[in-house]
Amino acid sequence: MSEATAILGAGCFWCTEAAFQQIKGVKQVISGYAGGNRENPTYEQVCGGKTGHAEVGKIVFDPEEVSYEEILEVYFSIHDPTSLNRQGADIGEQYRSVIFYMTSEQERIAREMVKKLDESHMYNKPIVTAIEPFKNFYEAEDYHRNYYNKNEREPYCQLVISPKLKKLLKNYPERLKL
Repeated sequence: MSEATAILGAGCFWCTEAAFQQIKGVKQVISGYAGGNRENPTYEQVCGGKTGHAEVGKIVFDPEEVSYEEILEVYFSIHDPTSLNRQGADIGEQYRSVIFYMTSEQERIAREMVKKLDESHMYNKPIVTAIEPFKNFYEAEDYHRNYYNKNEREPYCQLVISPKLKKLLKNYPERLKL
């Protein structure tokens, strides 16, 4: 089995984690922080908006089961890539839409996909997703791991994450783990 990694920021990492845990070929999703300048940041520091980090999901997947392009298709469907430094009520650069590419091939695929989506006018506004080289990743604190599965009844999970999971089921039933 081969492995590849995608590091994606789509707003709150709880949403990213919950969505990608559902996708066939995804072996692991780790919530964390990437792209900033502070080493070993805490959740409170990242939320304070002064670290430069984004909340991200580190998605470890088997490229023989799910391609990087398919990972990005799901990624663009679970958040608003036209909203700068904001996803819903979550505001700040820590919630930015960002792809941290690990290889030149990932960069090429990401840029082509953004171009294709913009040209298709799938969204009413241009995509503002940043595409940046990977430079660092720090795992989030333990209480953020597997958050939705442990806290499914909490209001945030019900109001924000559950609708995203229903959308995944509707749009990508063939890609979901059963």
